[in-house]
Amino acid sequence: MSITEERAKQVEAAIHSAEIEGLTVTSATRADADSYVAGTIDSAELLERVRSRYGLS
Repeated sequence: MSITEERAKQVEAAIHSAEIEGLTVTSATRADADSYVAGTIDSAELLERVRSRYGLS
């Protein structure tokens, strides 16, 4: 499995988990996740963007 396929699988699982918990994944977060899958950002940048968006430290 390629890194892109592995990342896509991880993102899909995370979104599914959030939705099972009753959360909504915004289009902005999905766009960041797509950037992660594409390899234009790494996991640290993805986490930073999501935390910043929701005011988490």
